[in-house]
Amino acid sequence: MKKRDLYEVLGVERSATAEQIKKAYRKKAIEFHPDKNPGDKAAEDKFKEAAEAYEVLGDADKKARYDQYGHAAFDGAGGFGGGGHHMNMDDIFSQFGDIFGGAFGGGFGGFGGGGGGQRRMKGSNLRIKVKLTLEEIANGVEKKVKVKRKVQAQGVTYRTCPTCHGSGQVMKVTNTILGRMQTSSPCHSCGGTGQMIDSKPNQADAHGMVMEDETVSIKIPAGVVDGMQLKVSGKGNDAPGSNSVPGDLIVVIEEVEHEFLKREGENLHYDLYISFAEAALGTSKDIEAIGGKVRIKLEEGIQSGKILRLKGKGIPSINSYGNGDLLVHVNVWTPKSLSKEQKQFFEKVLTDDNFIPKPEKTDKSFFEKVKDMFS
Repeated sequence: MKKRDLYEVLGVERSATAEQIKKAYRKKAIEFHPDKNPGDKAAEDKFKEAAEAYEVLGDADKKARYDQYGHAAFDGAGGFGGGGHHMNMDDIFSQFGDIFGGAFGGGFGGFGGGGGGQRRMKGSNLRIKVKLTLEEIANGVEKKVKVKRKVQAQGVTYRTCPTCHGSGQVMKVTNTILGRMQTSSPCHSCGGTGQMIDSKPNQADAHGMVMEDETVSIKIPAGVVDGMQLKVSGKGNDAPGSNSVPGDLIVVIEEVEHEFLKREGENLHYDLYISFAEAALGTSKDIEAIGGKVRIKLEEGIQSGKILRLKGKGIPSINSYGNGDLLVHVNVWTPKSLSKEQKQFFEKVLTDDNFIPKPEKTDKSFFEKVKDMFS
């Protein structure tokens, strides 16, 4: 199913400021909040959709990636989610401290409603770099990586926190010039989880966690770029508590430089060197390309600096807009030393009218070729 444009979801223009985006999300969150629409599945879906849109557009870096690549900047195959995609209700309610301030919670409840109830803790995210060759980037690839992550130890048990009695919140009454005010804050004893460790195995740490190696399969779509971040939901560290949820695995793409090909967006560049004789007589050459060599024909009298464009032989667009091109830059190689016979030949033709440069008006200058290359 095609995803809706995130700006459309929040009802703002693409030129909207950060404050306008936040205000639009606040309005949507209040309108579709589950506590205001009990049992309304459509309202709940819109509530989640708005939260997912804000999780991307409310972050400057994610917003920039979305503006450039669209949903493809965050979504890959096989369970990838990025930005706010595939958020659960706990992720969504964790946004409210930023959107509505610390006082939010008196009007609406946390996950499950009820006004500031027990929080579900989310584990910390893990971050890894994955190196990809140009061929892997062009074709898409599935990588299996070993990740060290904290998980709850087998046999660990929890009991209700005696300080907050399982609510995860403690109430505090203070006197102000406006009168007595009651505020709530996360319980300092249990960190807001409402639970404390009852028993744990010897190998577990103070929070009942152990380090464990896990092999994670990562499906990376074609067309990713160096520095792009993808997210594998639920493959970060666990958090303490029987109702906690794991963090996410953030995958940072690192592009391995190709021996012959240089990448520029979706286009590839290849430097082809030929001799004087090949340039004068014409020849055929094998060009290094993604997926194997490609044979091209060079016409006789080809000039140094000529750029040949091989359509569709570049990198696929991550937005599925087709492939870029392979640009072959022709360079006529000048020998650095000559034999006596070779020198005599060139001395004879040095003044030959046929060897005197006569560029035609149709021959483009270097700057015109560069301009064409980027148009």
